[in-house]
Amino acid sequence: MRNKKLVIGVVGLLILFSLTSLAETKKLKQIGRYTFVRIKGEVPTEEVMKILLDKYAGDIKYGFDLAGYGDLYLPFMDQLKAAKFEKTELAIGDHLMWMLFRSRGKIKVVHDLEWAGKQPLPVFTFTVVKGYKHYEFVMPSPCGNISLRKVEEIIPEAICDLKVSPAKANINDPISVDMSGTQHAKSMEVDIIGPDGTKIATKTLSPDNPKFQTKLTKPGEFTFKARAINPEGKVSTNPCEARVYINFPPVCKLWTSCLPCKDYVGRPVTIDASQSTDQDGEVVKADFEITDEAGNRVDTYSDSEKPFTWEKIFTKPGLYTITGVVTDDFGAVSEPAKIEIEVTEKRSFFLIEGGPLIARGSAGPFVAARAGLLYKVVPGTLDFILSGGGSLALKGSPWKSFFMANVLMNLRAGPAFFGAGAGFSTKVREERSSDAELIGQVGYEMFNNFINAGALFFEVRAPVGKDRSFSKHYKLLLGFRFIF
Repeated sequence: MRNKKLVIGVVGLLILFSLTSLAETKKLKQIGRYTFVRIKGEVPTEEVMKILLDKYAGDIKYGFDLAGYGDLYLPFMDQLKAAKFEKTELAIGDHLMWMLFRSRGKIKVVHDLEWAGKQPLPVFTFTVVKGYKHYEFVMPSPCGNISLRKVEEIIPEAICDLKVSPAKANINDPISVDMSGTQHAKSMEVDIIGPDGTKIATKTLSPDNPKFQTKLTKPGEFTFKARAINPEGKVSTNPCEARVYINFPPVCKLWTSCLPCKDYVGRPVTIDASQSTDQDGEVVKADFEITDEAGNRVDTYSDSEKPFTWEKIFTKPGLYTITGVVTDDFGAVSEPAKIEIEVTEKRSFFLIEGGPLIARGSAGPFVAARAGLLYKVVPGTLDFILSGGGSLALKGSPWKSFFMANVLMNLRAGPAFFGAGAGFSTKVREERSSDAELIGQVGYEMFNNFINAGALFFEVRAPVGKDRSFSKHYKLLLGFRFIF
């Protein structure tokens, strides 16, 4: 039992001694005996060493894995071909973190070396960069072994890069901000400053999310000021800002040639946006819309030529809303301008009418002509007519020219109308007396532009009285009526 404890104690002491020996710095007093790269002849040049390393790429990879730096192999090989070698010396007492060498054909690595030769060791040095770490490699000239001398973490200053587009836009257009060109940054920040110098917002970005979009709701020049912060928290110092100009929208000024528009049904109403303005450009288009009192669209019009006017004829009376918007040369649209107008229809007209007339019993016709007034009691449905005039006898005695007057109501059905009323005629012959008459009309409207109209009509006049038979005293008139 005692012997067993003794054996265990001895083994433990040997292991401890071995670990202590392994942890000690190895003294390297000479170089060239165990070469990593087989070089014959004189000391190689930098170019020769690059070629040899390329030739022994597999051995290098194995050695890096063996040294525990396998993730450094690819950066090492990529940067080696373009590396700038510096010829220097390794002073006595300088340390190496590890060195790759070849012993009996096998790649080996030794850690924690100290150059303990009698003279400084001539070497080539170059640096491999991975992330923020700089790895200084050393190749002793006599053998070309690969050694890692030191590792330094060098965090560069962040370089801010800001792109904002477009440089000019309209209100609420999307504005793109891009800081993807920023270097060595852990985070980025963008301040948006309004035309009055007030900071509107600050946006924080990252290398993984370096872009964003925003919208600006006011016109004027906005400034985007950016900064980049490196992993140590140091803010970039290079200028990093951009400007965006937000176009001023135009202002629509609207007026009409009548307000209110009394008796304007059928007459042109001028809708005018010619006085509209744009602060930083010019107006290039005007759009108009008319809606009725219920909000239904009646008509629209777009004008791309100055002076931006529209002559509109309303065919129905009513209360209308006219809306106008104008567009400037950068595509900005104004706020709508609105005007309410009441369009009324003309209801009172003068009239003249006439045509051939026959009086019962006459051997020759008459020519009648009358003038008067027409009033639209219910526009489009019922008219009141008051007229009077004379009839000229085309054949002499016993027939006489006579005067007549009418009071009528016309009932309309589209262009057709039917009239009835009372009239008065002076005597058409010496032996006859004046007549009170009942009048009937039927007619058809030939044209009507709301301001004036023309119609053909046929009129029958029948006398009133016991001794006034229709068959002996009627009058027939085929006439044309013009109202204005």
